Amino acid sequence: MRSRIIRPLLALLLGLTLPALGEAAPLTFKLLPTYSRATFKSDAPLETIVGTTAGPALEGRLTVDPADPASARGTLRVDLSTLRSGVEKRDSDMRGKDFLNVEAGEQNRFATFTLTAVNLPTLLPPGQERVGKVRGTLTIKGRPVETEADVRVTYVALTAAQVEQQKRFGFTPDNLKIRAKFATSFTNHGMQVPELLFLKLADHLELEADLTFVKE
Repeated sequence: MRSRIIRPLLALLLGLTLPALGEAAPLTFKLLPTYSRATFKSDAPLETIVGTTAGPALEGRLTVDPADPASARGTLRVDLSTLRSGVEKRDSDMRGKDFLNVEAGEQNRFATFTLTAVNLPTLLPPGQERVGKVRGTLTIKGRPVETEADVRVTYVALTAAQVEQQKRFGFTPDNLKIRAKFATSFTNHGMQVPELLFLKLADHLELEADLTFVKE
């Protein structure tokens, strides 16, 4: 008897939920800087260098249909002049003309990632994390490189009551949390491998982005 009651109820719930996802239209999102950050990591023989930036240094736009995440397209821009690794002299050298040379113009000051392909499960159900990969063009110092990143994506849909509570923080009825990991190298982007205390860093950069997007 119990199963005869539960099965029709589940069928009804699925019938209500799946068409709603299937009929979703593409949504346009903007980055919420307050809850977003970008990080780079490079290994040296005596230490691991980690640099971070957050807040207004990050800008981004994304268009995605929760029912068809493979169609997502967007861009992310990071102001490299704001990176900090915890050692001011090292940060100053990193921004200087022998490395990033951020004062030479916007193509040096800003790193960009342009999303061109997405490999995620078909749907983005609200509240459920999805794991996949994305491809795009990573440009640093004006040198574009095609790259692939591992991503974790969560689509967060808020009720009207929740939006009322959260809107002062910038959240909207539709929100995305995206965590991505990239790999590139100094030489990919026309930079010499820097030396610290006469010891070279590895020619390898790990890039991570922890991003919050809200519907425009």
